[in-house]
Amino acid sequence: MFSSYRGFIIRQRFYLSLGVSPSIRGFTFHQGFHLSSFTGFSFRLSPFTKIVSSNKYNLKNYTTSSTNSTSSISNNSDNSISSEKHQTSNPSKFMFLNPHLNYKHFISNSSKISENIKNRNVKDANIELVNSLYTTFCNLTTQINSKRNKRNETTKLIKQTKLEELREKLVEQARILKEEIQKAELELEKVEKEMIQEGLKIPNDTHHEVIVGGEELAKVVKIVGVPLDSTQKGGNIIKDHMTIARELDLIDLESASNVTGTSWYYLRNAGALLELALIQYAIYKVISKGYIPIITPDVVKTEYSDGCGFQPRDGEVSQNYFVITSPIGSVGTGNNQEISFTLTGTAEIPLAGIYSNKVIPSSKLPIRMVGFGRAFRAEAGSRGQDTKGLYRVHQFSKVEMFCLTSPEESEEMLKEIVNIQEEIVKDLGLCFRILDMPTYELGASAYRKYDMEAWMPGRGKWGEISSASNCTDYQSRRLNIRYKPSLSSSNESTNDRVKQKQQSTEFVHTLNGTAIAVPRMIIAILENFQRDDGKISIPEVLRKWMGGMEFIE
Repeated sequence: MFSSYRGFIIRQRFYLSLGVSPSIRGFTFHQGFHLSSFTGFSFRLSPFTKIVSSNKYNLKNYTTSSTNSTSSISNNSDNSISSEKHQTSNPSKFMFLNPHLNYKHFISNSSKISENIKNRNVKDANIELVNSLYTTFCNLTTQINSKRNKRNETTKLIKQTKLEELREKLVEQARILKEEIQKAELELEKVEKEMIQEGLKIPNDTHHEVIVGGEELAKVVKIVGVPLDSTQKGGNIIKDHMTIARELDLIDLESASNVTGTSWYYLRNAGALLELALIQYAIYKVISKGYIPIITPDVVKTEYSDGCGFQPRDGEVSQNYFVITSPIGSVGTGNNQEISFTLTGTAEIPLAGIYSNKVIPSSKLPIRMVGFGRAFRAEAGSRGQDTKGLYRVHQFSKVEMFCLTSPEESEEMLKEIVNIQEEIVKDLGLCFRILDMPTYELGASAYRKYDMEAWMPGRGKWGEISSASNCTDYQSRRLNIRYKPSLSSSNESTNDRVKQKQQSTEFVHTLNGTAIAVPRMIIAILENFQRDDGKISIPEVLRKWMGGMEFIE
């Protein structure tokens, strides 16, 4: 009766059974998997492509260097460092981006940053090491410039002198200086590589109101609705979402397990329609608030994912699926370096990438976007009662809000995002609570984060359905997203306005928030709106997207 909804990654033997050679069409998935190029979204690239999940397979660290440069930004007021400024090759894994980390800020606030690292329970960040490397970097830069100046002066003297004996001495001095410069440049490149790698591990600052500690210390900001009793409803035992799904033929885990593996799924019949309805509802709701709708790519260069802060902490396994393509001459780099691609964990990443290496006029801020994409999570760890069914899966559909603001606007924008999230869940009729998350729960990029949890009676507990974060300038420094402040009022002198016009650009603040993460919203709907007769009441706001259906039966 209804359509079937499925994942994109399938076992290669199923792909081959269709008579299609993965070496010809699409992405070859590591260890016998393949990324579908037929049903739904199609993925096609070169015959040199494979995909790996670093938590299941050995994945080497792909470090690259680059001769590519970003748009030149002058008058850098905060003394941030990028490879383009110092005319050295980019020694980090960034090929298309030049992170602009504020090392002067690191040095001036070393004690505060060290305490912040401790408060956030980040094990692999070392601000003292970063500051030491930066000092060495500056000293080497000064030495190299001094030797270059001395060599230039020596070269001039060589041209001017007529005494052969003196000329020979000057030539020898110039040769020695050249060797010393080359040696120092190699050392500078080595130091810069380590400086950038260590600097990228430093997490964002933390809002002063955020509680220090783990998840159990999260502050409950608000509870809306009354949690449904998890044991009875009208005398009947409440079922969990998988029991309901099997009875109503909504979810097929068994077939997905055969075709792809555990933690993948098919949505069937009304389950497929429910996903599409949730997506449509969320997108149109957010559009009504002034957001621009965007369908994003589901594959990005890994450095964009890293630049947004999606990197594992020390001792943790990456949750990314990586797509490695070789050779990369086909993607326009003009060399034989290998590019690493990543299946996105959220539409936040490609949305942020739209404005990388760009300067935005202040008149265009704030920029509000709502993106739809697939989220891919390797999700290492054992399966159990708390993660069964749709609660923790490798792929899911997600509608994401992403905003760019001036620094002065970002806190108000975070409130706006949370208000939209609250309105979405209220309209669905769910019981939920909003949490101000403590330091251990903040990702590297988040300055402050609010989580929203819906009551899931079949699980007998709250389950996270969305989050919203203010990332301040953490992502914009790594993606090089700036804005040009507007000129001040006309009552200032002409000289003041000219000076302001010439001033440097500033980094925008970025914010993100989930509008809908489909699987967990399906869990909440199935478990909260089950009826004694076995039917599921469809929230009224979704019915027009489901052909007028009132019940799933």
